[in-house]
Amino acid sequence: MKRDSRLSGVLHVLLHMAEHKGPMTSEVLAQAMCTNPVVIRRIMAGLRDRGYVRSEKGHGGGWTIARDLSTVTLRDVYEALGRPPLLAMGNRTEAPGCLVEQAVNAALGETFEAAETLLLSRLGEITLAELGADFHRRLSARGGRENLDAIHPAPAA
Repeated sequence: MKRDSRLSGVLHVLLHMAEHKGPMTSEVLAQAMCTNPVVIRRIMAGLRDRGYVRSEKGHGGGWTIARDLSTVTLRDVYEALGRPPLLAMGNRTEAPGCLVEQAVNAALGETFEAAETLLLSRLGEITLAELGADFHRRLSARGGRENLDAIHPAPAA
């Protein structure tokens, strides 16, 4: 099963947006996620629907943060993405006829559910403001300079 990295990617661009003065276009955000601007627009639409970001059309438009970062948790962003699978593991079959496999499924099912509950709880405890504070601690430790444009240069034409 392929890993779903949308949550990580969206958190990444949200922090870039928080550091940037003014709107950021889908094209610029797509550079940071190494993806297509259409993918960004699709992902950001879910965040806009929840009131976490807003978009402005036209010259000088783009995406901006709509809420105080201390009011948005990682779980909020996860849910705005449509609650993608948290675990890459699963049962071999969901409705086995074999009693041994039924026992295995029961044990794994309970374990997976407990792990997801714990993970969702932890995601609900971490805010975007906390991620931003961690970024600034790292930035300070590096001497206070970070050229975000140099980290995510425009793709070659």
